[in-house]
Amino acid sequence: MQLHSHAPRDAGARTRRASVLSVLLLSLALAAAGAWARADAASNSFLWKASRGQSIVYLVGSVHLLSKDYYPLSPVLDAAFSESDLLVEEVDLGEMETADSQLQILMRGMLPSGQALDKVIAPATLAMVSRRVSDLGLPLEPLKRFKPWMLALTLLGLEWQKAGFDPNLGLDKHFYDRARAEGKQVQGLETLDFQLSRFDDMTMDEQDRMLSSTLKELETQKAAVTALADAWRNGDAATVERIVLQDLKQEPRMYQALLVDRNRDWLPKIDALFARRGRAFIVVGAAHLVGPDGLIAMLRAKGYTVEQL
Repeated sequence: MQLHSHAPRDAGARTRRASVLSVLLLSLALAAAGAWARADAASNSFLWKASRGQSIVYLVGSVHLLSKDYYPLSPVLDAAFSESDLLVEEVDLGEMETADSQLQILMRGMLPSGQALDKVIAPATLAMVSRRVSDLGLPLEPLKRFKPWMLALTLLGLEWQKAGFDPNLGLDKHFYDRARAEGKQVQGLETLDFQLSRFDDMTMDEQDRMLSSTLKELETQKAAVTALADAWRNGDAATVERIVLQDLKQEPRMYQALLVDRNRDWLPKIDALFARRGRAFIVVGAAHLVGPDGLIAMLRAKGYTVEQL
């Protein structure tokens, strides 16, 4: 809790949000930011309809932070949501909004008592942290209590916000708020505790590499963020796949834990949605839908008809 007594007033809220950003943000941190061209306009949305017989489930790839420039959304997205009576997201955002959950996020992201960031990361990584924190006008000492993964996602989230992207405008939040307002059911594919464990179970060396890679790419994050969001808006799955997966695959253990294993865990839960009455509208990080290990490929392998809308 020392962080709250030393950091700027809004740093705690930003920290809590950054700590639960999905693998999409992690993937960007590991990607060669700035290497991607702006996507050409396409006629599709980042939305797929999966069907078997009369049963239909919609799957939407989310960008967890957007700007007002990306609204209003495509009419195709709005129509699919209107047809659905159940919203399914990675976690139930209502769970994340409780005081207990926010405390849990902060506690999971802090080093054990007696440890400090400068004792668990390489000196070169610490030097980059010091420079970045100084540029942001934040005090370094309270941030030394953060685990490297927590600090990486925090700094990355702040960079997204500097580029004009807001977690309150993210697709998950947008549809969650609509579902609550319209009386639709809401459920999560996994718990907040499990999602946090995907980061917390990384070795300290992996966390150091994640933090170092994030810091190296921050200078060019605006170009990368914009390229990703534009590709998402244009339904350009190939470009999104390139951006979010290419370098993540260079870390096989993280790729397996953060993407492949979770997709496999989710698949039976998604499969069960086809047996219910009504239509489900699933919103997960865009990285979970694309590529050979993505949910789209998994559903097709199980015999579902899947088409991009």
